[in-house]
Amino acid sequence: MDELHSSTISDLKKVSQKEKIILVHGGGKEVTRISEALGKEQKFIVSPGGIKSRYTDKETVEIFTMVMSGKINKMIVGMLQKNGINAVGLSGIDGQIIQAERKKKLVVVNEKGRKMAIDGGYTGKIKNVNSDLVKSILDQGYLPVISPIAISEEFDFLNVDGDRAAAYVAGKMHSDKILFLTNVDGLLMNNKLVKNLSLAEAKEILPKIGFGMEKKILAATEALEMGVMQALIANGQKENPISAAIANENCTVITK
Repeated sequence: MDELHSSTISDLKKVSQKEKIILVHGGGKEVTRISEALGKEQKFIVSPGGIKSRYTDKETVEIFTMVMSGKINKMIVGMLQKNGINAVGLSGIDGQIIQAERKKKLVVVNEKGRKMAIDGGYTGKIKNVNSDLVKSILDQGYLPVISPIAISEEFDFLNVDGDRAAAYVAGKMHSDKILFLTNVDGLLMNNKLVKNLSLAEAKEILPKIGFGMEKKILAATEALEMGVMQALIANGQKENPISAAIANENCTVITK
């Protein structure tokens, strides 16, 4: 949030007067910072598909929940309220908004490039979204702000990736568009912005994309496969980043 352009909130307010908006946030850097301040070292793993993620044990998921659903979520809601946007802060746990299955085993690639299976910890694979609850909040004129903590069938709190949580929320809500705000103009290949991609092209190039952007492209493909019409990846450090992205200006546009 600190890195967003100063016009972002006013732009969000302007767009929200014409469109219904759901905001799903991340905050992995802050989770890492506070975890390390508490003396809890963070471990990151890489899947055979090249997707990098945080390894989440019991202690880490408690810190993750505290930082995401407490500090970050409420800071965003407070900022929106201050700017006249009537936001409601939620976690994926509230009303079982994000339901996930706890991963029993994870296949990872070790430092020598070999595959190995490890305990799944408290990481979730999203299965469903309580779209009725989110819709009722939207229909009452509120802007939902959702943190990516999921709940399992056993009522465990699970870490799910923010980009993929956004994809599932967008898909289950039958959203027209999903927008990923980041710190670059979109997908860069050979230092050039890729302005347009089809769903098939996005899936094809996924293995060639580096850490960070690979999750956004994966999430974009998941959202499109669930019925979202357009996925946008845009730079949140540029002026009026939301309305500019909706107008397809200087961003990556992925369509079916």
